[in-house]
Amino acid sequence: MVQRQFPNPKELAELMRFRAPTLNATDRRLEKALTIADLRDIAKRRTPKAPFDYTEGAAEGELSIARARQAFQDIEFHPSILRNVPVVDTSREVLGGPSALPFGIAPTGFTRLMQTEGEEAGAGAAGAAGIPFTLSTLGTTSIEGVKAANPHGRNWFQLYVMRDREISYELARRAASAGFDTLFFTVDTPVAGARLRDKRNGFSIPPQLTPGTIINAIPRPAWWINFLTTPKLEFASLSSTGGTVGELLDSAMDPTISLEDLDVIREIWPGNIVVKGVQTVEDARILAGKGVDGVVLSNHGGRQLDRAPIPFHLLPHVVREVGADMEVHLDTGIMSGADIVASIALGARFTLIGRAYLYGLMAGGRRGVDKTIDILRTEIVRTMKLLEVATLDELGPQHVTQLARLQPIAKPVAAAAEAAASSKPTTVRSPRPSSASTSAAVKPAARSSVTK
Repeated sequence: MVQRQFPNPKELAELMRFRAPTLNATDRRLEKALTIADLRDIAKRRTPKAPFDYTEGAAEGELSIARARQAFQDIEFHPSILRNVPVVDTSREVLGGPSALPFGIAPTGFTRLMQTEGEEAGAGAAGAAGIPFTLSTLGTTSIEGVKAANPHGRNWFQLYVMRDREISYELARRAASAGFDTLFFTVDTPVAGARLRDKRNGFSIPPQLTPGTIINAIPRPAWWINFLTTPKLEFASLSSTGGTVGELLDSAMDPTISLEDLDVIREIWPGNIVVKGVQTVEDARILAGKGVDGVVLSNHGGRQLDRAPIPFHLLPHVVREVGADMEVHLDTGIMSGADIVASIALGARFTLIGRAYLYGLMAGGRRGVDKTIDILRTEIVRTMKLLEVATLDELGPQHVTQLARLQPIAKPVAAAAEAAASSKPTTVRSPRPSSASTSAAVKPAARSSVTK
């Protein structure tokens, strides 16, 4: 029988210690975000449809980005036990310099369109966290502006080789003069991908006021106030070259780029050279032979060729071939610290975040980017502790298995499998499947080790 008593006033007082309310609306929103998905939800509520879909969307049927994210979900971790790991070290030396975490901020275009603080927020947050920030050729803050926002941190520059080559070469010289230590030569944009969300939304740079955009803006006044009361949106590093935004964007896509352009870049760039957009083992092998400092396995966040290779699946094969000769980095589909830990375990030296960073930016400007980094840091530390590894160098393929996904079974094959299981005769009125397909159909779900 339960015994009851009158509440003790002292015990009641312990239960009535209320936390002071958070008065700042941005901080109040961000406090509720526990994952990158939470930041995405906040960003979607606060950002008009066209710029949000520009960030969220990908090419054509958006299969590449969906598959990239699914690849991270289809892993199984293998933790150790009884290893005595009270603290973990998340730092990494990458491209000759330090990073406090095994990820940096990827280059993104039109960034101030997402939220008016743009690259300054990203660079400032990266500098405060001790991780690299990468500025895009199509960034909306200048090379010098990013340097001012992150004066003591590591700044990297992503280069599109434009049809007017001298424009690109001059940008590289400016970045080198500003102290940027690494150049990312992007090679997966011979033409623009078919981003159907943008076409359906009538997306334009800068945004055009139409009945649709006005209606969509009504519940998002803060975004429009920021957009209309801050400096004009432009490709800041290209502002002196002339031409409209559309003309500059078109000139950034050039199907004639080749290895000869890499040779020229090497002559004018004094720092590290990393080729971004590698999608085959053979191309990685060629670039290793050219002596580049690293490659980024990337399908441009699924925004170029739909059905492109999944970088996470490609990773162990490239590392096996060229990992001893140059650094292998990875982007596309990363939405959690566990994704980053899995990438490091399979051999990536470093990773880059794009959408995850932009979700934080749209959710809360600089503080939102700080929140993105904090969420990922917390998840990385927790995952490492649960795996019981003290440093990133202790992670290896033994910690991760890629799970095979079940394939649909054709009806005739399913009928044959059921008949074999029940030992009863059955008639299958269709051509007999090949032995290979039969084997694949009746084989139970398997786990394929990435070390094979």
